Amino acid sequence: MEEESTVQTPPPDEMNSLSVEASSSSPPQMTPEERFWIVRSVGEECIQEDELLNLLTKKPQPICYDGFEPSGRMHIAQGVMKTISVNKMISAGCKVKIWVADWFAQLNNKMGGDLRKIQTVGRYLIEIWKAAGMDLNGVEFLWSSEEINSRASEYWPLVMDIARRNKLPRIMRCVQIMGRNDQEELSAASIFYPCMQCADIFFLKADICQLGMDQRKVNVLAREYCDDIKRKNKPIILSHHMLPGLQQGQEKMSKSDPSSSIFMDDEEADVNVKIKKAYCPPKIVQGNPCLEYIKFIILPWFNEFKVERSAANGGDKTYTSHEELIADYEEERLHPADLKPALSKALNKILQPVRDHLNKDANAKDLMKRVKVFTELPDDVEVVEFACFAVSVRNSHQNSN
Repeated sequence: MEEESTVQTPPPDEMNSLSVEASSSSPPQMTPEERFWIVRSVGEECIQEDELLNLLTKKPQPICYDGFEPSGRMHIAQGVMKTISVNKMISAGCKVKIWVADWFAQLNNKMGGDLRKIQTVGRYLIEIWKAAGMDLNGVEFLWSSEEINSRASEYWPLVMDIARRNKLPRIMRCVQIMGRNDQEELSAASIFYPCMQCADIFFLKADICQLGMDQRKVNVLAREYCDDIKRKNKPIILSHHMLPGLQQGQEKMSKSDPSSSIFMDDEEADVNVKIKKAYCPPKIVQGNPCLEYIKFIILPWFNEFKVERSAANGGDKTYTSHEELIADYEEERLHPADLKPALSKALNKILQPVRDHLNKDANAKDLMKRVKVFTELPDDVEVVEFACFAVSVRNSHQNSN
């Protein structure tokens, strides 16, 4: 049975909107309660809050586990929201271990299962976080293939024990962590993957699992495993919010649909066009992705959102709270025609250092070019088939003449 969060009181606004610039690898002295509210503000859900406070009271530098599949271009939720979250965790004294899940991406058939391409993407994404302002002094990037190979005698018995203690239906309930659904034709990797991801938590000696809400089920599986082995200290689950896509009804961003999200390597004009076309009806707050971008990206990053308006529309205004912005939007004191340009401007300000790095740093520029080839061209087989088709068409044309 999955556990429910003991969420009681939301964190104070000043903790929830901690600016990205405020992070430091050497945080000032804080009380456990102050550290708690900073860490708690990262998650939409926490299992369990009392355990988190106890951990921060007793352990000066808890280990926070985060991870990602190197599977293509990085969208802004993965790039900016993760930077904000990681910097908050570090500012509260946590050590952040980011699991570069290259083997997992291969299991999930990303990049056609080509590990070389997957690792190239992984190096590219790390370059983006570096440029975005992630406090890398408090981060340790660990490649799953290297770590598992070097400590195989520790890792695989753990995976096998987790697999042995769980029925197949319980493991299959975790399939969504792979970005798959029950209707798809699943491979045997769908069984390996959750058992391995669950093992990662203990393998990395994580105190806190800081992942998206879409990874909740496997994190709960890890807590259930603790019950099975009579382990008292369970990993704390801190699940962050999932940003929706930019189009109406898109619950989640999709890398396969470029119009659904802003990418970290998008040009300024791309950002402007995407936001201009984004779903943002007047007065409608529910399901409005532009308002979510402001709440989860702009306000935490800048601690404010500046809107330029004509005198007839009330003049320029700076919002420092999401509640005030929502109130104005619902009453049409703030219109999409004013909100969207302001949102585009703020997003481009965040992304400009990333663009500069990708264009000026030789290594980053090379990685970007290679990743774009991986993600924009069809698979090699399709390239060959297309080339053969083009040759046959050319020959046919020549013969007809």
